Amino acid sequence: MNTNDAVSLLVTKTIAETERKRLDELSASGRGLDVRVLTGSATDPTDGEAAFFSPDEFPNAPARMAVTAIKAPSLKWLHTLSAGVDHPIFGSLRQRGVRLTTSSGAAAVPIAQAVFMHLLAITRQLPAMMRNRSTATWDRLPGSNLAGTTVVIAGMGPIGVETAKLASAFGMRAIGLRRTITGGEPCETWTLDRFGEAIARADHLVLALPLTPETRLILDESSIGSMRQGASVINVGRGELIDEPALIRALQSGHLGGAGLDVTVVEPLPPDSPLWAMENVILTPHNSAAIPATNVAVVDIFFDNLKRYLHGEPLRNEVAG
Repeated sequence: MNTNDAVSLLVTKTIAETERKRLDELSASGRGLDVRVLTGSATDPTDGEAAFFSPDEFPNAPARMAVTAIKAPSLKWLHTLSAGVDHPIFGSLRQRGVRLTTSSGAAAVPIAQAVFMHLLAITRQLPAMMRNRSTATWDRLPGSNLAGTTVVIAGMGPIGVETAKLASAFGMRAIGLRRTITGGEPCETWTLDRFGEAIARADHLVLALPLTPETRLILDESSIGSMRQGASVINVGRGELIDEPALIRALQSGHLGGAGLDVTVVEPLPPDSPLWAMENVILTPHNSAAIPATNVAVVDIFFDNLKRYLHGEPLRNEVAG
C-alpha cells in the first residue's frame, strides 16, 4: 500500500485506544488509514481528510472537535455522534463541501422509551406522588389510561418509528407525520403539512422532528390553542420546535394537561424558568439517549461508514445537499 494514499483520520485519544483493533483491521484494507490523535492540546493535528465527532466528546468537550474540523483545510468527511445537524458549524462545513454523516438510528430505542417514561409520568401523576412521598402523604391520586388515546408523532425517522411501535403495544392509536410518506411506516401516517389537522385530534403530541426553517416554532400559540383541552406534549427533538412562552401559558392555564421536555430552547434550562416549578411538567436534561448502548451503536455506525469511505462506497446517513 502506498502510504501517500492513506486516509488521514482525526479521532480522540479514547477512540484511538479503545478501537485500535478495528482501526488496524481497516488500515490493512482499502486505501489504509493514517490515524491522527486529538488530545485537546494546541498542537493537535488539523490535516485530517476524515474526522469522527465521537460520544466521548459530548457533553464536556464538543468544541475541541468542532474547532479542529473548522481548521482542517483538507477535511472531506465528518461523522457526528448526533442525528441532528442544525448547529451552524455543520452548515459551515457543508458549505465548504465537507461530506457529513450522522448517527441517526443509534438512539431510537432509548429515546422512544423515554417518550413513554414521560407519558406514563404525566398520566399517572408521578410528580405529585413523589411530592407526597417527601411529606409521607398517602393520597391515592387518580391516573388516566394511555390505551384508547390518540398520539400524534411528528417526525417519523427512527425515533418516531420506535415510538409508534410502543404506542401500538400500549393500545394507542398513532398518527405519524413526515414530509414524505414512504409506505413503510408502522402506523397511519400523514404529510407534515397536515400538522394542524393532526394535532387537533391528539391526546398526546410527540415532537421528534429535526430543526429546520420549516419546523422551527411549529408548535406555536395558535397550534397549541387548537389542541384538545388537557392534551400533553412530549418534545425529544429540539427546544426551538416550540414557542416556549406559549407552552408555559397553556400549561399554567390548564389548556394543556402536561409536558415532557427532554429539550428546551436554552440549555441548561435557566433556574428562573417557570417550567422548573410546574408539577405537570417532566424535565430531563437532554439525556433521553444517554445509555451505554447508544454510544456503542454510534461507534458501530461510524466504523461501518469508515469502511464504506475507504472502499469508495455510498455512506450511511449522509446529509443530502
